[in-house]
Amino acid sequence: MKNKEVNTKSAIAIIAGLFFIFGFITWVNGALIPFMKAIHDLSDSQAYLVASASYISFVVMALPAAYALKKIGYRNGISLGLVIMAIGAAIFIPAANARAYSVFLIAIFIQGTGMTLLQTAANPYITVLGPIESAAKRIAIMGISNKIAGALGSVIFGTLLLSGMDKVKAQLSTVTPTQREIVLDTMAESVILPYVVMTIVLALLGFLIRLAPLPTIVLSEEQTKKDTTKTSVFQFPHVWIGMLTLFAYVGAEVIAGDTIIAYGISLGIPPEKARFFTMYTLLAMVVTYSIGVVLIPKYISQKNALSISALLGILFSICILNTTGLTSVFFVAALGIANALVWPAVWPLTLNGLGSFTKKASALLIMAISGGAIIPPLYGRLVDKANAANQVLGMSEDIALATAGNQSYWILLPCYVLILYFALHGHRLSRK
Repeated sequence: MKNKEVNTKSAIAIIAGLFFIFGFITWVNGALIPFMKAIHDLSDSQAYLVASASYISFVVMALPAAYALKKIGYRNGISLGLVIMAIGAAIFIPAANARAYSVFLIAIFIQGTGMTLLQTAANPYITVLGPIESAAKRIAIMGISNKIAGALGSVIFGTLLLSGMDKVKAQLSTVTPTQREIVLDTMAESVILPYVVMTIVLALLGFLIRLAPLPTIVLSEEQTKKDTTKTSVFQFPHVWIGMLTLFAYVGAEVIAGDTIIAYGISLGIPPEKARFFTMYTLLAMVVTYSIGVVLIPKYISQKNALSISALLGILFSICILNTTGLTSVFFVAALGIANALVWPAVWPLTLNGLGSFTKKASALLIMAISGGAIIPPLYGRLVDKANAANQVLGMSEDIALATAGNQSYWILLPCYVLILYFALHGHRLSRK
């Protein structure tokens, strides 16, 4: 019994390490988006393709990842995922040398493919690594690791990529076209060293994980017996609602983390200060995750935690739309409070009682991460359209863009309404 407890704790620690990696790499997008916009002279909707390239891999690769894990197992699958992520990081080097946006997007997609494999293994693994009633607590611990890493990644890459951007922009307005290309090429090359380091670290971890003590999860008889009335995972309505809920949630989470730096810059806040904004969002999530670890399930159920999160998301979204300047930025950061416990609650509420359909449902939930590929670019498109309309109304270019960024956050409201529906009613549809 004692050895089993030690093995479980070791497994949780290892999976937490994987979530640290997810967070570090995923949340550098907040710095990459304004950086790519600057070096490639992109519109907002084009710049947010950085998020699309990362998250669309979860649609394309979730089912192949589930198949691969079935064939090669968790340990080898995790190792392969880390190696694929290392390959994606390495492709940043030729992308920077060529200053080719399409190659950058390919590199980000390949990294996303590796993360898909890791996520497909890690999320259901940590969900069933103990009682289902406390799954949200374990996932919240993973979230703490994920968001601390994300905060570090956003600050480190924000410092490396965004420092001095105002000076560079001022310089670009005074140089010849040839000199402009040289300045932009030099700026693009600043990503080479950090991605060389990332490549080495990921490749090394891919080798070391093969030596890690990851126990095999054996489902109980109650968990493994096949449902006598249903023959397919598609016959569980709450799984579909859970999938849509995660789709909306990931989109809202990515908007809160990846748009806040660009939004702050549009308000006239210097990049040197705005680079910390993603960190504020993620730290808000870390604090809320920590509260969830203490409260769930002893003092508050997973369902109630999800309901409160959705209501806070609706409240903060309304506050963003009705404030301006730095105050509105703080409300975007406060979305981290609303977002923190959504993922930990939706997974167990969706997977509970599925028995032999758990693995297929897990793959569907992983595919829902594609909300991060679709909803943020929709926000970017809304910003572009609102910006153009505001300028037609006579606003200056700077004010038009800042106002457009604020106005377009309305897209968050339907996301949180759907989350609230799942919490109050949707998760019970298959159990009536």
